[in-house]
Amino acid sequence: MILVVGDVRGRFKQLFSRVEQVNKKAGPFEILCCVGDFFGADKQNEELIAYKNGFKHITVPTYILGANKEEDNNYFEDLTDGEICTNLTYLGKRGVYTLSSGVKIAYISGVEAATSAASEHEFSKADVQAVRNSCLVSKSCATDYRGVDVLLTSQWPYGLQEKQNANASKLISFLSREIKPRYHFCGINGTFYECAPFRVPKDETTQFELCTRFISLADVGNAEKAKYIYALSLKPVDKSRLLDLVQKTTDEIPCPYIDLDMSGVVKKNETSESQQYFFDMDSSGNRKRRGEAGQRDKRPRIMQIDQDNCWFCLSSIKVEKHLIITVGERFYIALAKGPINSHHVLILSTKHIPCSAQLSPEDWEELEKFKGALKQLFKSLGQVVCFTERHYKTSHLIIDVLAFEEGYAWKIKHSFEDKAEEFNLEFETLPALDSPKMLPEMGPYFVAELPDDSTLITRQMKHFPLHFARDVFCSENLLNCDEKVNWKECLLEKEEETAYVEGFRKNFAPFDFTDDD
Repeated sequence: MILVVGDVRGRFKQLFSRVEQVNKKAGPFEILCCVGDFFGADKQNEELIAYKNGFKHITVPTYILGANKEEDNNYFEDLTDGEICTNLTYLGKRGVYTLSSGVKIAYISGVEAATSAASEHEFSKADVQAVRNSCLVSKSCATDYRGVDVLLTSQWPYGLQEKQNANASKLISFLSREIKPRYHFCGINGTFYECAPFRVPKDETTQFELCTRFISLADVGNAEKAKYIYALSLKPVDKSRLLDLVQKTTDEIPCPYIDLDMSGVVKKNETSESQQYFFDMDSSGNRKRRGEAGQRDKRPRIMQIDQDNCWFCLSSIKVEKHLIITVGERFYIALAKGPINSHHVLILSTKHIPCSAQLSPEDWEELEKFKGALKQLFKSLGQVVCFTERHYKTSHLIIDVLAFEEGYAWKIKHSFEDKAEEFNLEFETLPALDSPKMLPEMGPYFVAELPDDSTLITRQMKHFPLHFARDVFCSENLLNCDEKVNWKECLLEKEEETAYVEGFRKNFAPFDFTDDD
């Protein structure tokens, strides 16, 4: 849980006394964040001396934004690692701070500069872009982006109550629109204001319509007794269920930043639409930077295949051999990297084949034998199996295999349909997949073979979520482990992987046709 307060303006004793009370009653709180003016008049600031000397103690670690006017710059000079005193720290001019709980707090200090040459108490377009990039570039692809948990600014964004707040910043509006915080706190204008939630339409940074709640906090100890302290209990966006992030409420208003004229503030090719700061996956699964903004090559790209550098070709030195369970002539089974559970495996082609649609009759025959053997294995364990293939942003044929208790069989199709609706995808339902000719010969696709012998397929692959199958499998209706949607969060030590492989190989042995002479 975190606390956020508005302008302190030197009322340190009143602030820290109130925070101590709140912490005892409703805590413990992980952090206290202060927006707006922290320091006041020199005489008022003398209250901080007792905390600096250790006579009084700050009970909750407190982090503050920087100066908003030139005369306050001296309070932030000569600080070692931003520490003002024990449990009181200056966050810095701008950045992203991640708590131990995983909550991500983006922040920018000061007020918008009138020119590109920003003073110490001002921020520039470059500062805003740096914060934006820090939020966006950590994701492996555009469709992974879920926003940040909190944005802290002292200055208001433009687009909300300009008549009451003439000093609002379009750069702050731009930043909020780009990084899509769940909560945006600010101060300075001395009043409490909580806007109805608004949802930022999906764009090139994400296909999710993410919700922002904007809150302006009053001054600490204000005469009107307006709200100056706000408590939040947050589950980090990266660990939250997607359904919770995209579920709409009845009181939402249109996003106030969408129709703002940003000319003179940012250029069109500096927005997220350019995708300049995202990564795509190359043929080996590594990240690579895209070209300069607005300079993407429109020509079809022919993927260059180097089997020696492919992570999945059996002849490659990059294959993690300890993950292999059994090997046939044309396919092999391996433990999934970052498995959802110990029965989560992959079927992969031994040689470089991009997708099932390009298999020869002989290839297809062996693939079907592997699927049949796996079905028999899981049936013996009282389970049913689902096979999925994503021919999109991957250059090697990979069949994802996951089993479920028999009682869940009827839920699987419904879970795919629910997630398809959540991601605005349309699937076609086909009979059992019995030939590569049933798959699109050209272009990307996603296909799922269900336990009821029906097949779901879509070619709607623009911004297709790379973790879609895991999103379905980990959903509340099935395995109820949303924290395992991202395979990188499920990585195991090599010893654990080896134990999983040995256990699966032992169970699979009675059905393993590759041992037949």
